[in-house]
Amino acid sequence: MAPTLADPFHDSSALREFVINQGNGVKGLSELGLAALPKQYIQPLEERTCMTNIVPQETIPIIDMSNWEDPQVAKSICDAASKWGFFQIVNHDVPIEVLENVKDATYKFFRLPAEVKNKYSKEHSSSNNVRFGTSFTPQAEKALEWKDYLSLFYISKAEASALWPSVCREQVLDYMNKSEVVIKQLLQVLMKGLNVNEIDETKESLLMGSMRTNLNYYPKCPNPELTVGVGRHSDVSTLTILLQDEIGGLFVRENESDNWIHVPPIRGSLVINVGDALQIMSNGRYRSVEHRVVANGSNNRISVPIFVNPRPDDMIGPLPELIASGEKPIYKQVLYSDYVKHFFRKAHNGKKTVGFAEL
Repeated sequence: MAPTLADPFHDSSALREFVINQGNGVKGLSELGLAALPKQYIQPLEERTCMTNIVPQETIPIIDMSNWEDPQVAKSICDAASKWGFFQIVNHDVPIEVLENVKDATYKFFRLPAEVKNKYSKEHSSSNNVRFGTSFTPQAEKALEWKDYLSLFYISKAEASALWPSVCREQVLDYMNKSEVVIKQLLQVLMKGLNVNEIDETKESLLMGSMRTNLNYYPKCPNPELTVGVGRHSDVSTLTILLQDEIGGLFVRENESDNWIHVPPIRGSLVINVGDALQIMSNGRYRSVEHRVVANGSNNRISVPIFVNPRPDDMIGPLPELIASGEKPIYKQVLYSDYVKHFFRKAHNGKKTVGFAEL
């Protein structure tokens, strides 16, 4: 039951009921045609995107992967991971139709009725590995983020077949499966850049032992300048492989300054970013970088990241090869699941999570 439109969500419990408990999400709010943004989404001034801090002429590196083993290409990848923490890849091995299919499937999922999507919410999902939600951590946030998502943690094909929504299951599995080649290429190059020349089974499972794919939906927003799609944060992954649509809105912090760089959508490209786990394992040589998503007043936007992670029960710390060659560790060994819990326990707060692992 949609609330009346005068000031429908003055009361936070009415907003929570409509958005979270009934499963309408911010998509449901957007479709009410509200004249003004509900106050629960108004971000403090310092968290809003200030257009004077956007550097229009800068862009993150764009790397052609068609000859990924070429030493120059490998150098570009390692340089981008060290300096920027973000880069885009083109001419990679994931077919364009696989990318288009997963984008279509994302729209199909979010077009489902609220009561169907709500079956996958925290309260109703039959598994923690399948989660429909809104914002980031609503119970810990002072101001909510303007985003809905479906999060799919991959355990096995059998579990995905049994539990993932049928409207997007095959397309997400295909996207994850086809991306694996590119993930392995990137990790091979990045490890070589650290003089780790062999990725054995143990190392591979440490770098990419678990994967999660999110389908993100950022609906059209009244007063987009007052809120955020996603607040400032770095990812907790080893690497994140992001498919974005043509709308744009992802911004990356430039080299620890107050400036932000837009990541322009390029059809068929994938955006790659270093996560905290790789920053820790590389002993700070590769950098996970803060990024954020702005809200949009005129278009709906979707994105589909694959988070490539260690396994929850892995200990992560600087790789032994780096310490053996005489580097002084700047991070301690931490249990990866503890690190992730620390991230999800609080609102997005820039790069503060990595402090959890600092010596």
